[in-house]
Amino acid sequence: MKIYEWITAAEKGILILIAFFTIFSVGIEMYNVLLNGKITLTDLLLMFIYAEVLGMVAAFYKYNKIPITIPIFIAITALCRLIILQGKGISTIDLIYESGAVLLLALSAIIIKKAMSTSDSEA
Repeated sequence: MKIYEWITAAEKGILILIAFFTIFSVGIEMYNVLLNGKITLTDLLLMFIYAEVLGMVAAFYKYNKIPITIPIFIAITALCRLIILQGKGISTIDLIYESGAVLLLALSAIIIKKAMSTSDSEA
């Protein structure tokens, strides 16, 4: 049982570090936005990713588990940000692949959410 306690403590420590690094990164991003004097859509999407990461850490401490849909939302947002950052120079096939990945992630989030609500109602 001792090794389980060490692993659990390490997991909680890593999540605390993730939260601190995320907050630090938000500060750096806000500073850069203020220096540039403008905010872009990619800046907003990055801030949303940071917020989702913090939400995932908070969910772990509140429920002692991480809901699987939160990482899926982070992945969707990251892919959308990637598409926007690539701009008009992106090849058509890459855009189709990346858009398809967003669609698959969105469908998986819907399926998981429905499966979880069905299993909750049966319990």
